[in-house]
Amino acid sequence: MNIERLHVGARLSEASIHHGVVRLAGQVAEHDPDAGIEAQTREVLGHVERLLGECGSSKSHLLSVQIYLADIADIGTMNAVWDAWVDPTNTPPRATVQAALADPRWRIEVVAVAAVAAD
Repeated sequence: MNIERLHVGARLSEASIHHGVVRLAGQVAEHDPDAGIEAQTREVLGHVERLLGECGSSKSHLLSVQIYLADIADIGTMNAVWDAWVDPTNTPPRATVQAALADPRWRIEVVAVAAVAAD
């Protein structure tokens, strides 16, 4: 069994690749965790896009996305950022829920699964 892990830490890896499928750990705002939902969403989607690229994938190859919001009232602002970011011809299945996040400053956490891009 061949599993590749990227950015491996003591507690988790940021990404894994197995049988052509990329799985990302939950991505959160790291640069400015006190920023509002718009800035945090842009940062988090940037992390997703960067990691997918490192894994040989892209947002066009997303298979599914789970979005966790600290306050579901932020969904409109988050959706505006999402809509500008997502590939409109390859929108993935997505779930968005309200959840208590590990750091109370975080407004959003995103978990993504994608296919490795074909050569």
